[in-house]
Amino acid sequence: MNAACGVRSAEAKNFAQIDRDGFQIIRSFVPPGECDKLSTELSQVFQKQAEAAKGRIGGVRNLLQINPFISQFSRSPAILALLQHAAGSPAFPVRSIFFDKNPGANWLVPWHQDLAIAVAAQIETPGFSGWSIKDGAMHVHPPNEILAGMLTLRVHLDDCEAGNGALKVIAGSHRDGKLSAEEIGQWIRTHRETVCEIPKGGALLMRPLLLHSSSPADAPSHRRVLHIEYATQKLPNGLRWLEN
Repeated sequence: MNAACGVRSAEAKNFAQIDRDGFQIIRSFVPPGECDKLSTELSQVFQKQAEAAKGRIGGVRNLLQINPFISQFSRSPAILALLQHAAGSPAFPVRSIFFDKNPGANWLVPWHQDLAIAVAAQIETPGFSGWSIKDGAMHVHPPNEILAGMLTLRVHLDDCEAGNGALKVIAGSHRDGKLSAEEIGQWIRTHRETVCEIPKGGALLMRPLLLHSSSPADAPSHRRVLHIEYATQKLPNGLRWLEN
């Protein structure tokens, strides 16, 4: 599966924006046919989870564990080569989430950084704090250097514009490491946001420490996104990434 064969050469070779701004948009990432396969596969998984939950849900976690198709996609040679070029060292997938912002699940996400990682089990380790369980999986806040070496790939399965809940980011905010609530407020007041409008089949690469948010869609239909987090380092003291 050559999952990234639709990436434009200029976008695939120049990742200076990642270090400077903490994000980069690739407008042609997954070919149309591959995008439709992903949409079909993930929509089926989403529907099964919604039926099991007997209610409305906004997404599905742990796809690398439960879905071989998505696991294969995340580890395709073309994508791993792209991530290595962007990160500066070999990267491997460690967490996956499928989001579907729709009329039944049209949420607001306030400004924040992605500070938690999913691990296989809790092992008390210096520098790791804030242990919690989300959807049955153990999560923890790792040291800054772990997060700084990670990249998130968000593959868009629908056209995503400002009106249907596109992600908003503040360029450069990742360079200040973990931010306090007061520091986040200062960034919001003094820096301009960027709305990441991305067409179907496009992708967003971003650093987890980048400040980001999203608004509810004005006229919600579907805003489906495959979110995959990649790491470049193994965890210390016997800790293991949950989905690697």
